Amino acid sequence: MARKIALINMKGGVGKSTLTVNLAWEVATQPWHKKVLVIDLDPQFNCTQYLMQDREIEHILADERPTVWHIFEQHTSVPGRSASPLDPVDALVGIYGRDPRPSWVDTLLAAELGRPPYQPSDRGVIHLIPSQLELSQTLRSPGGKEHLLAQAIEQIEENYDLVLIDCAPTESVLTTAAYFVADYVLVPVRPEYLATIGLPLLRQSLNQFQADHRTDPPEILGLVFNAVSGYSPEETTSQAEVRRVANQNGWPIFRAEIPASRSFPSGARRGAPIFSTPYARYDVRDDVRVFAREFVRRIGL
Repeated sequence: MARKIALINMKGGVGKSTLTVNLAWEVATQPWHKKVLVIDLDPQFNCTQYLMQDREIEHILADERPTVWHIFEQHTSVPGRSASPLDPVDALVGIYGRDPRPSWVDTLLAAELGRPPYQPSDRGVIHLIPSQLELSQTLRSPGGKEHLLAQAIEQIEENYDLVLIDCAPTESVLTTAAYFVADYVLVPVRPEYLATIGLPLLRQSLNQFQADHRTDPPEILGLVFNAVSGYSPEETTSQAEVRRVANQNGWPIFRAEIPASRSFPSGARRGAPIFSTPYARYDVRDDVRVFAREFVRRIGL
């Protein structure tokens, strides 16, 4: 059974997508070689753009292949698709490892991009359920859709060791859907002014979920400080404020921290994790690996 983790902070700009992608790559490659599913649950689809090149995204949309939007709208007629149950396997995109749905079209596309589509490995795997801008339309008519993602993931989660859900920084049916899937919530926090503003909102969101659905919300796995420079007095103050709020709620904080580095946006542009981004400093790569090691240990993977 896969460990399912939702990355959530009700404050935007904390680096959720970057952390999701790099964590997926760390866990899927050595030394763990785990099978990872990434779900992009944000209408801005930053995680999808990081893991896939623009040409690949255009191919997915032009070919009208399903995305996470279609999972939520499978009982609603959407462009190019009638209302009918969706096989979640059809929404999977292979990023690394085995191809979830071999296709000669994908092979030709990879050749056009000048690289193999999937490394021939039965060990580590990264599959993606991509997002698209149209996911925002689900927010206009959310009724009865909050369980659909969980139902889809139940059909395929036995194929994975880890499921990572990159969530939007606002309360919506998408947040509720993530709670129904997730075992844990990982909270990236950027140590800056107003760093704590999203934390009370997250506490309120979890409590409201429990009250509305009469079921326990996912457990807070921990808060992780992201994009830390270590040089600013403001960072020190912000971290102290975050620790105070975390202690009030009984939320753990990861010992490992993710450093700030210009190599992260450089890697995102290339679609590369930090450990294979050109000119990324070794200490930055090592710090990400140290966090991944603590993460894997906490979830018992």
